[in-house]
Amino acid sequence: MREQITLECTECKRRNYTTMKEKRNTPDRIEKSKYCKFDRKHTIHRETR
Repeated sequence: MREQITLECTECKRRNYTTMKEKRNTPDRIEKSKYCKFDRKHTIHRETR
């Protein structure tokens, strides 16, 4: 039941990362602090649909 999702930077709006997520355990959108190479700093990345 794992699903591949895309993470989008909240500042530059670019889709930088992909990861896997268990839909049963976390049905909501996830947020992670990741490094954005375009902004050259750590920013919040949100799950996109």
